[in-house]
Amino acid sequence: MEHVLDNPAWNALNTGNTQLANGNDQVKYFSKEVSPFFGLKDNSDDDFATLHELITHDSPVGFISPVEREISGKWKLLRYIQPLQMIFNGVADPLDETIEIITLTNEHVPQMLALTKLTNPGPFDVRTIDFGHYRGIFDGDRLVAMAGQRMHPVPYAEISAVCTHPDYLGKGYARQLLLYQVHRIRAASGIPILHVLHDNERAIKVYESLGFSTRKQMHFYILQKN
Repeated sequence: MEHVLDNPAWNALNTGNTQLANGNDQVKYFSKEVSPFFGLKDNSDDDFATLHELITHDSPVGFISPVEREISGKWKLLRYIQPLQMIFNGVADPLDETIEIITLTNEHVPQMLALTKLTNPGPFDVRTIDFGHYRGIFDGDRLVAMAGQRMHPVPYAEISAVCTHPDYLGKGYARQLLLYQVHRIRAASGIPILHVLHDNERAIKVYESLGFSTRKQMHFYILQKN
């Protein structure tokens, strides 16, 4: 039986992220302002053809696969990424109560967009905040670090958009935001997961120190209508 996390976007769009889902019984996708990812029930060429008909834009879209695969000729491959999929199975350290973590709202979106553009933690757009659970750390009125939740293939919840302004590195902000998300997800009876580039050794060591371990290497395909 296929593991839920082998097809995380499809399972998220059918469980924890149903309120953000577009599509039909075979193909589902997020609005491009939320996330570029889509999910296919069978990951078949027919599903790819259906997706090509359903989406009306030609912005990049993201496909996640547990194995390498050829992509239909109707799609142009823009980028191929091999991230590790990591699952939290440790004991979460307590939070540092001296660091204030703030709930981010729509009024913070311009700063969130600026921070993600600067640090490039992954796709982030004007409605990515609709996934919910975004938290940040501020220096005065300036957002200097943040992290949130993206795909929610129940019972798993993906921690995403973990980033810190370059001027504030080394203060432990990303670690605190990660721990916050881990505590929050587990309090809701979920299992925290995340994805990290396979060659990002520094980040992998941080995640391992927090209690994450690698489940498997995944394959992300960033595509565009051909």
